[in-house]
Parts: sequence; C-alpha cells; structure tokens
Amino acid sequence: MKKPVFDKHFFFIAGFWVLLTITLIAQISRDYPTAYVIFPCLLIIGCAMLISYVFSNRILPNAFIKGKTPLFAMQSFSVIVLLTFVIAAVNYMTFLKYGANYTPSDLSLIKSQNSFWFLFFTSSPASLLILGSVCGFKFYQRHNQIEQQHNLLKQAHMEAHVRILQDQINPHLMFNVLNHIHILMKKDVDLASVLLVRFSDILRYQIYECNRETVTLEKDVKYLKDLVSVEKIRWGDELDVRCEWNITNGKRDIVPLLLVPFVENAFKHVSRLPSSKGYVHLELYQHEENLSLTIENSNSTQPSRKNSSNSGLGLENVRQRLQILYPEHHELEITNTGTTFKVVLNINLEKKANYAEQ
Repeated sequence: MKKPVFDKHFFFIAGFWVLLTITLIAQISRDYPTAYVIFPCLLIIGCAMLISYVFSNRILPNAFIKGKTPLFAMQSFSVIVLLTFVIAAVNYMTFLKYGANYTPSDLSLIKSQNSFWFLFFTSSPASLLILGSVCGFKFYQRHNQIEQQHNLLKQAHMEAHVRILQDQINPHLMFNVLNHIHILMKKDVDLASVLLVRFSDILRYQIYECNRETVTLEKDVKYLKDLVSVEKIRWGDELDVRCEWNITNGKRDIVPLLLVPFVENAFKHVSRLPSSKGYVHLELYQHEENLSLTIENSNSTQPSRKNSSNSGLGLENVRQRLQILYPEHHELEITNTGTTFKVVLNINLEKKANYAEQ
C-alpha cells in the first residue's frame, strides 16, 4: 500500500517549526522593531532545521544501530554547541546592525546584555529545546516503526497459528468420510455414490473457500448441512438427527470451519448402544450480528479411551481459534452429564479481531 506523501508526522514537524518561528520573532521583537528581526529569525530557523536534519538522520540512526553511547554523547554536545553558536552569532550581528537605532540610554542597557558570550550562554536553552524536541520525535518515530514491525510479525504468527489449527480439522474429517465410502461401496454402491457427491462438495468448499480469512455465513452453513447430510447417510437409522437452521442474513461474514469441530465431535462421540438409539440435535440461530449454536448428543457413560484424547484436542483447537478470532466477544459453554454432551456457543460476528491489535 502506497503511503501518503503528507502524513501526520509531516504536519506535526511543520507545526513545530512554524510555532518555533513565531515564538522566536515575538521574543526578539521585544528588543528590535519587528521588521528588523524577521530575516534574522528565518536565518536562525533555517540553520536550526539543517543542523537538526543532520542530527536526526545521520547521528541518531547511527546511535540506534551501533549503540555507542559515549560517541553519541560527544556528537550531541558538539551539535548543541554549534546550534548555540549560530543563534548567538545571528543575535549579535542583529544587535550590531540595528543597535544604533536606539537612544544612548537604551543602547547602554542593551550593550550590557548583548556581548557575544552573554548571548551564547543565554541561547543554549533554546538549542537544547530544539534538539531535545527533534530527538524526542525521532525516538517516537523509531518506537512506532518497531511497534509496527512487531504487529506485523504478531499478525503473521497469529495467521499461521490459526491456519495450523484449521488444518488440523480437515485430515481427520476427510479420513472418516473416505473410510465410510470405502465400506459402503462393498454394501450399497448407489448410496456410496450419493455420499461421494456430497463429499466432493465438502472438498470443494475446503479447497476453494477455506483459504480465505472469512466466508459468508450462508456458505459455511451449507457446508455444515452437507456434513450433517453425510453423517446421516453414514449412520442411517442408528441415530436420531434433528437440525434447525434459522439464518436471517446469510451475507454476514464468519471464519470458515469455525463450527465444524462441534458438529464433528457430536457425531464422533454420540452413543450408539444396542439398547437405546443415539441422537444428535443441532440448532443454529442468527439474530442480527449474533450467532448461536446449540448442539447436543447422547453420550456413553463409559467413553472410549481411544477417542477421548482426540476429542480434547478438537475442543481445545476450537477454544484457541475463538480466543484468537473473537476475543471477549464469544461465550462457550460445554456441559457433560455423562449421558448427554451439550455445547452452547454465542458469537458476535461483527467483532472479529484484527491479529495486530492483540
């Protein structure tokens, strides 16, 4: 992105020098007519700008890079002496040129206060103020640059972390579906063909849509519907699957695959005991920018050790993604009674975080 030619720093610097020029003219005008001091003041400001430019763009950057404090202190002292000498010299020449316009009584008073060395020492605070302000502004710029670089690195790290968490979802899901297609092809070719078509839609979404930062809600919901449809085909009459989809504005954006781990976890760990029929009940409700997911499944009182670690990984995965993408703008409640497992998630879709702000 191309930076604007005149940014806030330019106007800040310009305002500083304009204010300094006005203050200097007002200060010296107390001793000389205003018309006489404009050129000397502009000469002082011009020299101060030149010296400050060399100081801020040559000496300070070298100090940042090399970190040689004694050398920087000597150079700073030399620059202060040089700027003080310029201010005192211009003031002294102004007095020599325009001092004759005063009455003898006023002239004697002015002479006592306008020796060169008196002007030199009284000008040193002005030099310190100018160079101190320039130095402070340069440190401020440097701090901003470092902070911007830090934010860019942090954003890149967050994006990579989110991508890793998202990629952990896909392989496990694809493995399960492919495994069931393989089994169905031995039992029911037509049903396997239907499942394969639905699976192709799932893959198409993952390949062409999920590489974006956000997708429309209607696309992600369609993916969830395809996923649930595949699971229905997969388990047939063994499960009671009920879904309610209440989406009022499908054009709102959402992070892709954010809700998938909950759906996958429900079907993965639903109880399917011979004595009772398992169930998965899902409700997705949208109200303006708020999205609410409620999903409940029957749960075995004796969970499988094989699946427990994977389940924990999936839920921890989605917790991390929510914390990164919607910090402080989501509520996640997970309840496990032993016979039922219920997840309630509420998200404010308008509050998706910018990684750099975290």
